[in-house]
Amino acid sequence: MAGVGVDAVAAGPAANYLLRCSGCHGADGSGAPQSGIPPFPGFLDAFYRDPEGRRYLLHVPGVASSGLKPGEIATVLNLLAQRWGTEPASLPAFTEEEVRQRQAEPVADLVGLRQRLAARYQAAGQPVAPYPWP
Repeated sequence: MAGVGVDAVAAGPAANYLLRCSGCHGADGSGAPQSGIPPFPGFLDAFYRDPEGRRYLLHVPGVASSGLKPGEIATVLNLLAQRWGTEPASLPAFTEEEVRQRQAEPVADLVGLRQRLAARYQAAGQPVAPYPWP
């Protein structure tokens, strides 16, 4: 009898989060702020509502190098919104096509983009997760 490989089992968004994201962000989304890994709860909404924030999320190393297909990335990001968004019902869902398009847009300075977004969100009174990078 032939064995069944992992690829034979389609993983859903919760399994993909546990396998691809929880190593850094934790199963509960709390991250590791002391190591530069931001928490999710309470801090996702501004990124999800902003086209540049969405672009940023699709270029963070854990997403960009996850090995997930665009549709799988969309479902994981939509799961995060449902679990840890402050107002999940009002957050626009990611689609496979959006993931494909935004990942094709180059980001020359990801840390700089994050800093600009954080400054803009803070100026607008939106919560921003701790981010210790220079």
